[in-house]
Amino acid sequence: MNTRHTLPGDIERTSMSIIAAELAERGIILPPEQEAVVKRVIHTTADFDYASSLRFTPGAAELGQAALQRGVPIVTDTNMARAGISKPSLEAFGCTLRCFMAEPEVARLARERGLTRAAVSMERAAQEYPGAILAVGNAPTALLRIAELMEEGLRPALVIAVPVGFVNVVESKEILFAACETRGVPAIAAMGRKGGSNVAAAICNALLYAAAKTLDPAARGWQ
Repeated sequence: MNTRHTLPGDIERTSMSIIAAELAERGIILPPEQEAVVKRVIHTTADFDYASSLRFTPGAAELGQAALQRGVPIVTDTNMARAGISKPSLEAFGCTLRCFMAEPEVARLARERGLTRAAVSMERAAQEYPGAILAVGNAPTALLRIAELMEEGLRPALVIAVPVGFVNVVESKEILFAACETRGVPAIAAMGRKGGSNVAAAICNALLYAAAKTLDPAARGWQ
């Protein structure tokens, strides 16, 4: 066991070097504008499949960074994703971070209308933060509702579509991504079954760090 790397910044920096070396060994060359996102997701999951399964609409990463620099809010579909997003980085840009899933009113409306709380949460996001970044790491129904809301005129700053699972997961990502391509909405999606709240948070953090030029942990005050 290598016990030389014990400080958080050193661990992250060394991990990223390992990821870069293994990508090179596999012959994978990432587009520069997507590199930070893909590497951060691999760092979070130790899964190199994301190098091929993550899809970006044209300019999605740069547009996401620009939105964060403007202080655009982020709305997540789980409190787990919300917990994983860097609060100091959000504060640096003045970004609001919300998740409506645990609110009693959302649960009530979901029961009355026969919908999931995730779908109702996206309706709340559309009402309160219509130009937000929507980060979905768990619920396919959230993606399907976003696609429907986009037909009605919703234009998020970015949709992060990375639910994990077996039921409607693959289909919902494909529907959402196609809807974003058609309507010119930036999107980052993990095609296939893989994803999760940790992946949604990792993508948000990669965009935040890139926007703030703090991809190196030393720039975030880490040793």
